[in-house]
Amino acid sequence: MAKKTLFISRAFPPITGGIENQNAGILNALGEIRDVNTIINTRGKKFLPIFLPFATIKLLFTARRYDSILLGDGVLSPLAAICKKIFPKVQYISIIHGLDITYAHKQSLMGKIYRAFNIPALKKLDKLIMVGNYTIDEAVKVGVDREKCIFIPNGYDQDEFNDEFSKSDLEKLIGQSLKNKKVILRIGRFVPHKGVPWFLSNVLPTLDQDTVFIAAGGTVGNTLGDSDAHHQATKAISKNNLDGRAFLLTNLPWHDIKMLYKTADLYISPNIHVRGSTEGFGINAIEAAASGCTVIASDFQGLKDAIIDGRNGFLVPHEDKQTWKQKIQELLADDFNRKAFGQKARKYTIQNYSWEKIAKKYDNILH
Repeated sequence: MAKKTLFISRAFPPITGGIENQNAGILNALGEIRDVNTIINTRGKKFLPIFLPFATIKLLFTARRYDSILLGDGVLSPLAAICKKIFPKVQYISIIHGLDITYAHKQSLMGKIYRAFNIPALKKLDKLIMVGNYTIDEAVKVGVDREKCIFIPNGYDQDEFNDEFSKSDLEKLIGQSLKNKKVILRIGRFVPHKGVPWFLSNVLPTLDQDTVFIAAGGTVGNTLGDSDAHHQATKAISKNNLDGRAFLLTNLPWHDIKMLYKTADLYISPNIHVRGSTEGFGINAIEAAASGCTVIASDFQGLKDAIIDGRNGFLVPHEDKQTWKQKIQELLADDFNRKAFGQKARKYTIQNYSWEKIAKKYDNILH
């Protein structure tokens, strides 16, 4: 008899974001090898006041039917902890992202509530699937049993990165000719720890004038997690006279994101240290490598689990502007070797991070 799993996600497509994409990826892959039912929120954060009580009621009435219950992130952990008291024979597991742990450090009312309810609830679950080893270390600091923590990296859908694009597609997007120019790319939300304002202030001004930088992602506004860094990035462009060399793109469709990965000369994750924030893994770096784009990432937090130095990218010390400059110049100066490395990195990424392979690791843990 097939084992039955209930997957619960408060963040799911068509809303876009790291957790949403990750939850969709693992659900689709697990569905190929297990009997999986769902309780998912597809309407974003504004719908949570309705979704949370709905999920609570539905879980309490249906939990007994399943061998295991998998949460898409740690926000719903109190719900699972309560259900575990009522149905102790069911296995309760949560996927844990960096912010699921570091949010407990926030000096705010919501941070205090999270510390009081979510962290104790996480400790009561049977297993915690951590997307990075750094997240495991942070979890142990707040009292989580290391024996409960299992590192399984995020994955990606390899079929999503097979389309071909040209530089002319990129020129149309930014409205500027890129003849004789090199393009550096950063994909991800505009939040401080992802390092876009830092790169604009400390590295891009030191590079050749024919180097163009594009940062694309969502602005976060005044959310309960990270603060928005888009305004800081805009100010850095103005202060450093980078108009025409730096572009901040928001709300792009997935088609354009894939085009950016395919047409950029270099991808960077210049993450910096920001108290209370963390990079649990770094899926955008994986997607770039899967597209054949050479990656440079900070040797820092969860990026060290996503990028294996010399295999699917290069790691450099975070916030070391001189080393960042040197590594970028080295790679941009040698088109042949950079492109050859990008193809090598693509093969490595397919072999190690496809959702098919990641789902098998989940399957080995779930009852």
